[in-house]
Amino acid sequence: MADRLIYVGLDVGGTTMKAAAVGDDGVPLTHPVVADTHPERGQDVGLATMAETIRRAVAAANLSLAEVAAVGVATPGLGDIPAGLIIDPPNLKPWKNVPVRDAIAKALGKPTVYQNDANAAAYGEFWVGCGRDAKSLALFTLGTGVGGGIILDGEIVTGEHSHGGELGHQRIEPPDRGRLCGCGARGCLEAYASATQVVLRAREAMAGWRGTTELKRFYTANDDEFTAKDVFDLARAGDACALKVVDDTAYYLALGACNVTAVVDPEMIVYAGGMVAAGEWFRAKIDAYVRHFGLPYPTKSLKVEFATLGGDAGFIGAAGWARRMTQGK
Repeated sequence: MADRLIYVGLDVGGTTMKAAAVGDDGVPLTHPVVADTHPERGQDVGLATMAETIRRAVAAANLSLAEVAAVGVATPGLGDIPAGLIIDPPNLKPWKNVPVRDAIAKALGKPTVYQNDANAAAYGEFWVGCGRDAKSLALFTLGTGVGGGIILDGEIVTGEHSHGGELGHQRIEPPDRGRLCGCGARGCLEAYASATQVVLRAREAMAGWRGTTELKRFYTANDDEFTAKDVFDLARAGDACALKVVDDTAYYLALGACNVTAVVDPEMIVYAGGMVAAGEWFRAKIDAYVRHFGLPYPTKSLKVEFATLGGDAGFIGAAGWARRMTQGK
């Protein structure tokens, strides 16, 4: 390993965090080490768990910290990226103003960089995922919410207040009558196209559906465990009500893509998260709406793709960003 630069990426979530050593080529050396985050135990415990998870990832690769060039840490929610601070993340309460970059650097004695988790995932896909041959991309992460990250000419767009790339909070409906988003505003893309909202819109659709629908029967029998995946599965099986919900989701996601394309003109739009498991038929729906509503010239060559790194994108991207910031490549 002596002639090869090694980085460690850590992706912190509200429930679990995972880390792995990653080579200079973007390939993880092992499966990621996973640990429970337990944010309720406080930020000091959280920082200690982060450092220990990184140590375990290094050990899993049969390395020592001396062989690690740098560490990248990615966390959710609002942060101050230049200062290396987690500010007030909704899914890491009660943490506030956590100096994560400096704390991890001190605990491990290694150069450490900090980034938002969706930005890190976008960079992972750009570096070695579906965007590895692209010069720019915008990534939408589809889960409980809708996150995002934008990469232009190899740089993460963070903005003046570290809040750039919040693609889920672009408005696709007027705020005086749009759906309520988790951020407290109305009309955000997240309020229409997250996995959570797919389920809510499916409930609304079946309540007003005229005629029979397997969606309603399935929901009645599986109320407590009804998920967006169920909606997509029933749509693929031909249920008309479920198909309407899925088609509307593709429409909303395409509107988001068209907005981003009009502003930053990326080479590629990428979607990541659980919904991409729906496969090519869903990607094709989004793509068709993008072609229909987007500005003709940039949309003509725009690539609409699904992410390929899955749940590894965050820690791979965090490692890649550590490489970028310390090695300049």
